[in-house]
Amino acid sequence: MEQRFAEILLMLGAAVAVILAFRRLHVPSSLAYLLVGVLLGPYTAGPVIDAQSIQGLAQFGIVFLLFTIGLNFSLPQIRALRHQVLGLGTGQVALTTLVVGLLAWIAGAPAVAAFVVGAVFAQSSTTVISKQLAEQAEENSRHGRLGIALSVFQDVMAVPFVVVIPALGAAVGAAALGKELSLALAKGVLAFVLVFSLGRWVLRPFFHLVAEARSAELFTLTVLFVSLLAAWTTDQLGLSLAFGAFLAGMVLGETEFRHQVEATIRHFRDVLLGLFFVAMGMLIQPQTIPEVWHWALAGAAVLMLSKILIVALLVRWSGVDSLTAWRTGILLAVGGEFGFALLALALPVGAVDEEIAQIALNAVLFSIVLSPFLIRYNHALAKLVAASPTERDDHGLPQPTSESVGALKDHVVIFGYGRIGQNVGHVLEEEGIPFIALDLDPARVRQARLAGEPVFYGDGTDREVLKAVDIRTARLLVISHADTAAGLKALHHVKALRPDLPVMVRTRDDTHVEELRAAGATEVVPETFEAGLMIASHALLLLKMPQSRVLRRIQEHRSSRYRLLREFFPGHPIADGGVEDAVERLRPVRLPPESPANGRTLGELRLEGVVVTALVRDGERALSPSPETTLRSGDAVVLFGSPDDLERAIRRLLG
Repeated sequence: MEQRFAEILLMLGAAVAVILAFRRLHVPSSLAYLLVGVLLGPYTAGPVIDAQSIQGLAQFGIVFLLFTIGLNFSLPQIRALRHQVLGLGTGQVALTTLVVGLLAWIAGAPAVAAFVVGAVFAQSSTTVISKQLAEQAEENSRHGRLGIALSVFQDVMAVPFVVVIPALGAAVGAAALGKELSLALAKGVLAFVLVFSLGRWVLRPFFHLVAEARSAELFTLTVLFVSLLAAWTTDQLGLSLAFGAFLAGMVLGETEFRHQVEATIRHFRDVLLGLFFVAMGMLIQPQTIPEVWHWALAGAAVLMLSKILIVALLVRWSGVDSLTAWRTGILLAVGGEFGFALLALALPVGAVDEEIAQIALNAVLFSIVLSPFLIRYNHALAKLVAASPTERDDHGLPQPTSESVGALKDHVVIFGYGRIGQNVGHVLEEEGIPFIALDLDPARVRQARLAGEPVFYGDGTDREVLKAVDIRTARLLVISHADTAAGLKALHHVKALRPDLPVMVRTRDDTHVEELRAAGATEVVPETFEAGLMIASHALLLLKMPQSRVLRRIQEHRSSRYRLLREFFPGHPIADGGVEDAVERLRPVRLPPESPANGRTLGELRLEGVVVTALVRDGERALSPSPETTLRSGDAVVLFGSPDDLERAIRRLLG
């Protein structure tokens, strides 16, 4: 007992010291845990701790990790993602597993081991990607949102591997392999039915009963009991502990207790996941690195290059521009923690031998070490391989040129035509102030063009594009997107072309305010400050304090523009971070010659539940057309409403 206690103290002390040092160097803590495992493992000189006891606890780190992933991917959420990340994520994992598996098999690995290596290489580290992007202020950029979404979805796609890999290790021969896989999948379906049927009928009322006791201790015990009970159930069926925890998380993810459950389990997950990385570090044999380093480096190269190419091609095929596609591919080139988890499942059942496991472990480790540099310079690297602005596919959309833009003077230029950019554009239009907007989302540009709005497909960080939108004669530039890195680059070019131009920049918070002002921004508007202003004004009202003229004007303006602030073109759902789920949105509809609405007035059509915000005819845009307006072929009717109301209105317009 004394020795076990001393080993635990030694491990915790080493973890604290190494993580503290790695934090100062801005290195992911997962690498710190791996180093602790290497230093205290049986393959290095110095103190050694009992690996079996650590590995027994470490598997619970994966259990709680899968439980947390299940909380964030309930069935309704997966259904909502089926048209967005589902196709891209599934394609990326399947293609990477296939390509890498074939290469490993050609290199001489057994078929089962090659499949395991492919599955390991298909994973990416959500922790490394999200942390590095946050440090670079790119987490809200288009490539940042897409990269994080795909890396999280990879964790979900690892669940089938959790079911299949133990079956692969038990199988001998093709017939036995087919039998084991069929049996494993049947058990997986049975576990799914058991956990979901019992969970839906029992868990929600049970958690209501626990919540009524108002005891944090009881709630924590209940969460631990439910997650471990589900894990034990799948373990008794011959499946992994982690699979049951994932199913339990999916069930609880549909309840109103999801956020509290996640907050309760987080600390257990982080500590036990750290133990898992320590256990994986103990498997690394430094003395074998001189023998396999060339294979490990080759594996790291295959891992990174295959994922960059596959992700970039898939994202490009989905309709995202070339530069963003390559930047997303570079983000996902890093190996993932879940690759270690799959290796930990494969080793005990004999699905992969020690030598191949060492090569795969070191390959993933090399990629994680290189990942901060890849992510930090993703823009520069992507520009080396992405098509140049003149060669890039413009999706058939008009790009800003002196001919397409026309003669402009005293106008406003808007970079980014998402929610914020469209709000600014609509207000400028009502005031009769000319503006021109740029955006890199083809779907959004196409919708806005159909609605008669002056929006072009173009990159605001390109010096030639700035000249094309007549930046030298503009009155104001509004950078409305939240990509700070792109904003700084645009400010650099604007300062060179037009140093006296007022520039307003939107940012998430006040982290980069001084940096943006130093780069040339006249005014920086942090969203958090605006939220604070709203809360403060409401607090004063509740305190019965008198309203000043300014506050009254602001309140009246916000009340009158409330509907306008919700009117936006959603654009591409992947690139915009899931705005497809918004309650209400704009939708332009072009009337074909055979439309039954031709020759009828808006009042006669009775488009219930929607508002006709504009009508575009012969290139002229009229706001809020009257009910007596007669429609004709070629008109573009801009509707605003909920998805269901919009579908009904479109059916009436198009028949």
